[in-house]
Amino acid sequence: MPESAASSPAPRRLRLGVGAAVVLALVVLSAAVGLGVMRGQAVPTESVPLATEAAESGGSTGELYVHVLGAVEHPGLYVLDLDSRLVDAVAAAGGTTDDADLTAVNLARVLSDGEQISVPVVGAAAAEGSPGAGAPADDLVDLNTADQAALETLPRIGPALAERIIAWRDKNGRFTSVDDLLSVPGIGEKLLAGIRDGVRV
Repeated sequence: MPESAASSPAPRRLRLGVGAAVVLALVVLSAAVGLGVMRGQAVPTESVPLATEAAESGGSTGELYVHVLGAVEHPGLYVLDLDSRLVDAVAAAGGTTDDADLTAVNLARVLSDGEQISVPVVGAAAAEGSPGAGAPADDLVDLNTADQAALETLPRIGPALAERIIAWRDKNGRFTSVDDLLSVPGIGEKLLAGIRDGVRV
């Protein structure tokens, strides 16, 4: 009897040892799984600053309004980033129609707030320049077709400024708005105000 009583605690200690090992294994496994989950969550967490930066860089979104019409799929008023270009406005309007004349617009031009963009159809520019078309505006200087001599007939536009206007047109494409003249070196708000009523695009 004493011997059996003395030997009985051993299995209990053995069982206790196995139970502790199992608990320890579970703790280690839980820690590993928890670490894996945390690592798995770290991936989207790392992308949050990028999204935040994108939102900050796009903070100007909604500050530039443009009216797109003409040969586009969905004419209307669109809100774009301040640094948007004409191609962005056309894309926002669903792209151009099949009959759009892309040679008549400068898709790379930077937009300005409150601008109206008209994408013409093929042949529209030629029709505007045909005899009898737009007769009331015949006395206006067309910024897209005028040569240096015609430009020099405008108030305060001499040979140098006339050359700059033509150079800007050659580099950037057609003038889509009279306000585009502000992009020509040497032409400011006051000078533009003095010639605005004598030019057209």
